[in-house]
Amino acid sequence: MSRKAAVPTVSNGSYLQGKTNGRLSSADSGQPARGGKVVLKKKVTLLRGISIIIGTIIGAGIFISPKGILKNTGSVGMSLTVWTVCGILSLFGALCYAELGTCIKKSGGHYTYILEAFGPLPAFVRVWVELLVIRPAATAVISLAFGRYILEPFFMQCEIPELAIKLITAVGITLVMVLNSTSVSWSARIQMFLTFCKLVAILIIIVPGVIQLIKGETQHFKNAFAGNDASVLGLPLAFYSGMYAYSGWFYLNFVTEEVENPEKNIPLAICISMIIVTVGYVLTNVAYFTTISAGELLLSKAVAVTFAERLMGNFSLAVPVFVALSCFGSMNGGVFAVSRMFFVASREGHLPEILSMIHVRKHTPLPAVIVLHPLTMIMLFNGDLYSLLNFLSFARWLFIGLVVAGLIYLRYKRPDMPRPFKVPLFIPALFSFTCLFMVALSLYSDPVNTGIGFAITLTGIPAYYLFIVWDKKPKWFRKLLGK
Repeated sequence: MSRKAAVPTVSNGSYLQGKTNGRLSSADSGQPARGGKVVLKKKVTLLRGISIIIGTIIGAGIFISPKGILKNTGSVGMSLTVWTVCGILSLFGALCYAELGTCIKKSGGHYTYILEAFGPLPAFVRVWVELLVIRPAATAVISLAFGRYILEPFFMQCEIPELAIKLITAVGITLVMVLNSTSVSWSARIQMFLTFCKLVAILIIIVPGVIQLIKGETQHFKNAFAGNDASVLGLPLAFYSGMYAYSGWFYLNFVTEEVENPEKNIPLAICISMIIVTVGYVLTNVAYFTTISAGELLLSKAVAVTFAERLMGNFSLAVPVFVALSCFGSMNGGVFAVSRMFFVASREGHLPEILSMIHVRKHTPLPAVIVLHPLTMIMLFNGDLYSLLNFLSFARWLFIGLVVAGLIYLRYKRPDMPRPFKVPLFIPALFSFTCLFMVALSLYSDPVNTGIGFAITLTGIPAYYLFIVWDKKPKWFRKLLGK
């Protein structure tokens, strides 16, 4: 990684502009050069902002997390409580990001806010972990759900071979990478179609569930809190599963520079989206329990498919298809959005310059996409879905908690910073404490996976001094890093 002159962090309402010598100003920016610079177009309206958030949140989580939450809470009532609490906590976190997005009008999300509050070292560690752990593991988790659901109609009467799931998953990952490397326009169009599929998949579950409630199918809600006692050490794992299902509310902050009237549209988009998603998720889980008992849900490897088989007959074959398309949309959206973080990190001199370059004809962030492919494949073939979920969750929520703690720090460090949208102080305090407490507790709940995540996070510190701080690199080393 080559060291470049850092571009000053901007928080006064302006934003940084990349040069046109192959550098990427934005993954979908088609604005022509003016005076050697690229001006980003503000194309994200309120409606598009809502679509970005909802389309990214609703993915594999609602279809795979119910099992993980129920397993770690021990009862139907406690699992529904965790779903609701995770929705409220996600709203709190999203409101904190809304404040950060309106006072620091710069793309990059987590990385940018850590850089602004705590400086370059923790910011570099954040993007280092994103590149090595968070994005590859997140893509692997979503794609494994895609692989299982896309094969479900072909294995209705028998168990799906794990090798078949991983092979079709590898094909799906490769297809997403090719799509994002080939055409930004087609990637965006397909994402809009897949967002529609997500909403259809949710409604296909909620509507029959409401009908079941009207018919009086409430036997699985009797003694809702009876069952296996929830372990204190199991709660952080249940928290991870729930927060994973809601994750995605921060992706609008990756494209802050392209949001129209961000002071108004970012908070509105976040509030509207989180209310819709929270209500939808809780109703979906209620719908599951109108038809499936807690024991049956734990035995099911495809909860939405099991639910559909009970109520919809032959039409149930459509459910895994819709769910698979929903997962594919989250895979596509995640890979599409994270390229902006890599661009901003390269703009600040924390990643190789090649990661902020675009293909001269296709105008896609080809290097930033391709670098994720081998790392995602390693994650895919060396871990199961739930261990991967815990593996990535440690690093993700550690830094999200740090970002929100940075909001509190900025209140005292820079009290005069313009804050068009400002949340009560107890919201970031509660959210950051919850994230950091659950991260610490998870070291006891799942010491292997969280320990691995912690160790990889620590490798970012020597990497920072080796790649960024060390000026007297040998000529061959600088050439290897592209300087």
